[in-house]
Order: sequence, then structure tokens, then C-alpha cells
Amino acid sequence: MGNVYISIIIPVYNVENYLEQCVKSILAQASANDEILLVEDCSTDRSGEICDALAGRDPRIRVIRHAENKGISAARNSGLTECKGEWVLFI
Repeated sequence: MGNVYISIIIPVYNVENYLEQCVKSILAQASANDEILLVEDCSTDRSGEICDALAGRDPRIRVIRHAENKGISAARNSGLTECKGEWVLFI
């Protein structure tokens, strides 16, 4: 992937029912130079597995994992630390 224009940060915690639809919607609108960061915050459902499956299907998606649940603010901050885009968008 070349220069990243937009980094889209998505905190993930127990959202297995919505995650795939959310990411598919974003991918339909994103360019080849955008990235999606899924910050998995120790979900107790299948959200982590879904993150891995989505990342395996599209190179624009990266998964960041927390070792313990830290909450939405920490998930956003982890995304900010890892993002490469000129612009940042939070979902």
C-alpha cells in the first residue's frame, strides 16, 4: 500500500452482530489508499475472529489487539498510535 490518505479507526468490543456490515460499508466507500484499523479490546464474543477474517480478505485492514480490556478511549488512542494516514476518522 502506498501513502495512506485516511486512517479509519474502529474500536471493537462485543460487536459481532454489526462488525462485518460496518466494515463492508466502509470498504465500499474507501479508496485504495485508505486503511482501516480494527482495535480489538478483548471482546468476549466472536468479534476477534471476525476481525481476523476481515483483515485476511483485504490488505487495507489491520487488527490491533489489547492484552486487556481498556475501553473506547484507549482503543482510539491505540489506533492513533498505529495509524499512517494524513487524516483520521473514528467510527
